[in-house]
Amino acid sequence: MSDLFDAHPYQDRYPVQRGLPEQGRPKAEILAELREMAALENQAWETGQCSGTMYCGDLDHYAFLTEAFGLFAHQNALQRDMCPSATRFEGEIIAMALDLMHANAIEGTEPAGLVTSGGTGSILQAMLSYRDHARATRGITMPNIVKPETAHPAFVKAAHLFGLELRVVPVDPATTLVDPAAMAARIDENTIAIIGSAGNYPYGTIDPIADLSDLALARGVGLHVDGCLGGFILPFGEELGYAVPPFDFRLPGVTSISADTHKYGYGLKGTSSLLFRDKALRNAAYFYVLDWSGGKYFSPGMEGSRSDGLLASAWASLVATGRAGYRAHAQEIFATCAAMVDVVREHPQLRLVGSPTFVFAFTSDDFDIYHVADRMKTRGWRFNGLQYPDGLHLAVTRPQTRDGVVDRFRTDLADAVAYAQEQTGSAESTAIYGGIPGGLTADVSTFIESVMEQIMDAHQSVPAPR
Repeated sequence: MSDLFDAHPYQDRYPVQRGLPEQGRPKAEILAELREMAALENQAWETGQCSGTMYCGDLDHYAFLTEAFGLFAHQNALQRDMCPSATRFEGEIIAMALDLMHANAIEGTEPAGLVTSGGTGSILQAMLSYRDHARATRGITMPNIVKPETAHPAFVKAAHLFGLELRVVPVDPATTLVDPAAMAARIDENTIAIIGSAGNYPYGTIDPIADLSDLALARGVGLHVDGCLGGFILPFGEELGYAVPPFDFRLPGVTSISADTHKYGYGLKGTSSLLFRDKALRNAAYFYVLDWSGGKYFSPGMEGSRSDGLLASAWASLVATGRAGYRAHAQEIFATCAAMVDVVREHPQLRLVGSPTFVFAFTSDDFDIYHVADRMKTRGWRFNGLQYPDGLHLAVTRPQTRDGVVDRFRTDLADAVAYAQEQTGSAESTAIYGGIPGGLTADVSTFIESVMEQIMDAHQSVPAPR
């Protein structure tokens, strides 16, 4: 846990700004400092031993996106009269994402979309649109949403922020997938949307979206598919012949999809696409103020001012990569994931959880799996920790496809398994990731929240004077 509190590793290397300086520093000096910090932080992922996070890992691609961003970074996407480029970028990002999600299969409605600030932004905006559309068209004033336990915490945040009742359905512990019958049992006349993941964050597995589509149509509710993680890789896996079940607008009950351009779309952080089967549902997100003294105000979603640079860089990533580029990267990622899964299978002490896609998760019935995380950390590996049950996952990205990474994984995992078998005490990583034996109690929850509060406080502060 001590590592999490090392929020200020630069305090002994660079001056700490505790207030606005009277005199500005030379720009060349500032840029040299920033370059040094960037080089240090790139070391965390350039080895290919970090789960997710850096989905592209191509510094030349990042430089290209940075130049595209820089050309428009100072422009405000809210002011389209001065920045019509934002309309081109945003409209074409949405059009390309709709094309990828087979919006051509939609009949009877006009598909539409939004570009948001990220996966959480897309999920929040989707749930707000469902709430307001259901209020206007169905008279629902006490709305609820139904999600699998594995669906992203952003749905919990949406329920908290927008006054939605959240109904959580357990998943099958073997398949990690939700049971449509269990979802059906939680739907009532106030349900505005049900949720499925393609794929979910913990395991990368894909809920039975076709069955959820049938359920949504039968019960007259929306179905949001969270493809924030998989939206820009699963379609290419399907094109390559991998067993990817349909999860997009080819299924008539799917009413919205979120897919992050800043993950496997290889854009800069800060953009995601939110797609709707029916423009009317998208337009429920529109916001208007007509009687303000500052004039008439309107915006297409929760956000106001946005940098046109983010739109430019997301557009540039999609256009520069193209379908052929995405297929090639997907081929390497799926093949690498399969090779790493085979490495896990070499150890009978380890057990895979669910059916791996481009993400694989594993645990152990023989020892505390977090001992493996502890040992792998000393070799430079950064896994994501799971809980209930405790486990580890690795989202395979382009850095893992580099030569030698799978071989290092084989060597280091064998060493980590041997190490874990020898341990008798608690693993250090358990304090960070692990589930609490016996489940959460009120006292344990309060304690964990206080620790998280301290971490977030530290991340929004300067270090204390020494």
